[in-house]
Amino acid sequence: MNYGAMLLSIIFIPLAGAFILPIAGRVSAALRNLAALLFVLVPLALLLTMLPLASSAKIVIIPGSLAPWFNTAFSADSLAVFMGCVSGLISAVIILYSFSYISHYENQNEYYSMVALFLGAMMGLIFSANLIFMYIFWELTAVTSWRLIGFFREKTHVLKADKSFLVTGFGALAMLIGFIGIYQQCGSFDLAVVKESFKAGNAPGFAVLLILIGIFSKSATLPFHTWLPDAGVAPSPVTALLHAALLVKIGVYAFARLFIATITLSALWYSDVAAVAAISALVCAGAALIETDLKRIIAYSTVSQIGFIFFGLSTGNDIGIIGGLLYILMHGLSKAGLFLCAGIVEQKAKTKNITELGGLIHTMPVTAASFLLCAFSVMGLPPLGGFWSKYMVFAGAVGAKQYSSAFVFLAGAVLTVLYLLRAFNMVFLGEPKAQSQREGSSLMTASVALLALLSLAAGIFIKYPFGFAEVIVRQITGG
Repeated sequence: MNYGAMLLSIIFIPLAGAFILPIAGRVSAALRNLAALLFVLVPLALLLTMLPLASSAKIVIIPGSLAPWFNTAFSADSLAVFMGCVSGLISAVIILYSFSYISHYENQNEYYSMVALFLGAMMGLIFSANLIFMYIFWELTAVTSWRLIGFFREKTHVLKADKSFLVTGFGALAMLIGFIGIYQQCGSFDLAVVKESFKAGNAPGFAVLLILIGIFSKSATLPFHTWLPDAGVAPSPVTALLHAALLVKIGVYAFARLFIATITLSALWYSDVAAVAAISALVCAGAALIETDLKRIIAYSTVSQIGFIFFGLSTGNDIGIIGGLLYILMHGLSKAGLFLCAGIVEQKAKTKNITELGGLIHTMPVTAASFLLCAFSVMGLPPLGGFWSKYMVFAGAVGAKQYSSAFVFLAGAVLTVLYLLRAFNMVFLGEPKAQSQREGSSLMTASVALLALLSLAAGIFIKYPFGFAEVIVRQITGG
């Protein structure tokens, strides 16, 4: 089996789709939609084919070089394959949902083109084996997300899209300078060379700080968090894609790739990251508790939950890192489900203001049940997947003796329960306040139900993702 060809196909099929889909859309919408689904499903199928290889901790490397200081290599280890599978799976569900949600809007060809380009850029970043390629694909995700956030073309929406581009662009520039600092120290952008050079944990502090600024800006971590709730003006499948599956997860993936798998940092750096993540998680959980816009509530929740992922990854022990990795999967499934449920509510009830909603469980029982299941997973209630990831993050924190940060995150977890139950109560329970039709289309309803069931199944069959996460940790930490 030619795994090298499969790896290149995973990256370049969706990238090619970005240019083919507008042409297909000129022929027919049905052809374009079918092609869009294929441009997501084919990479996902290839990634699933690579799972057995990744489970045995083997690595696929495609070497290449443009200059002595710039290799063009791609590499697929267990961490990259895991992240690719999570992104591909959730993206496929979002594409299915989009067929109905986007069908009556303008600029549909551009929408599907940007989604494909975004996925291709994500795959390119995940499998890049050098810092320059990581930066190029990092910036490509910024451009595509900018277009997707401003999809409706209203002036206020475009301004908020510009804001997201400027904040993440500033962070990317800082990160690039940090990469140059790494190059000056070891003479290469190749991750393998960088890893060998900094085995002793002697990475230049200014470079680490600048890279962390880039990571925090992309993952919408305090104080760079404000662009993410504003991005809720985008179509709901876009917010699900950006907030749950791909964009904000780029930051935590980069942290795992650079500061766990490649560069060893001192315990002080990891403690500082945990402290920043704790403040971000608590502040944004508080913001979600007082917000009245349903999509902004879920967006603030995303910022808060991303803090939990950073917390797990920064514990420095296996159980905490496993918890952080599982959090990427569990949060992706459940948070995508919440955003897509919010999209159904917004389209049918014509409002996102939870004070104007109520009683929708009577007309949208499947959406209500799906929202509740996904919310339970985000809260960390057993037996859903979110319980196991949250439990392991806290177990890792206790093992690392990070008691003060753990206490702050515990407060954030309590707030998570409060703001999600408040949102569910005001939207789905009580007396109806907004005129509503019925459930969304069959595709939209099936999509949210599927994500809710996957959140449940991921918890019931936790031994499978847990076993794979164990392989990742052994591979990236050398344990």
